[in-house]
Amino acid sequence: MKFRLFAGSAILLSASLILSACSSNSSAVTNLGAQEFLSKTQSAGVVVLDVRTAQEFQQGHIQGAMNIDVEGTSFENEIAKLDKGTTYALYCQSGRRSGVASQIMSKSGFTSLFNLQNGIQSWTSAGLPLVTN
Repeated sequence: MKFRLFAGSAILLSASLILSACSSNSSAVTNLGAQEFLSKTQSAGVVVLDVRTAQEFQQGHIQGAMNIDVEGTSFENEIAKLDKGTTYALYCQSGRRSGVASQIMSKSGFTSLFNLQNGIQSWTSAGLPLVTN
């Protein structure tokens, strides 16, 4: 009986630790609509990060954005060079890749991440401008 009680307590403690670890990682990421994202990008010290391919970036990107392809082979090496204490506003075409990138960055210790919901699609639907090369 004592073993069953101890085993049950250990399982509850383990589940609690796993859930708190997951929630602490996801709390570093906030999803924003286009207008909120625009406001965030205009805040001092915020770095705008386009996680699409270089070709997509050249076709049109948000003013001042830097480009690191989340699906490229060097993504984790590139983000390792960034300041983890800085605020980053991430976007892609539809929101999927920036969601993946923000989770990778959160797990790597970045603490202030903002993700553009529905990506550039929501940005352009809101009538917001893109820079083209």
